[in-house]
Amino acid sequence: MAVKLISYDLGIPEASTSYRELISYIESLGDSIRPLESFFLVDTMQSCKSIRDGALKLLDQNDRFIVMEVDLGIWATYGLPNSVLEWMHKH
Repeated sequence: MAVKLISYDLGIPEASTSYRELISYIESLGDSIRPLESFFLVDTMQSCKSIRDGALKLLDQNDRFIVMEVDLGIWATYGLPNSVLEWMHKH
């Protein structure tokens, strides 16, 4: 498996249901952690393209979405909860 970074900006107007549906989709992809408000790390076998294609069903033309594979070998943080740091060390 590989860790994917997923982030998004949902344009205005957006309902809270839009956020909930997108968050549920991202969390369904695999073991995930949400270090920042619209920033996820997900350990998954799915490709970046297939993740993006699945998210397209939940996004509007005024939304922005990015997914990329990342190597967690080198990183630095500030102010993140221990649960996030433990997840990152584990993956």
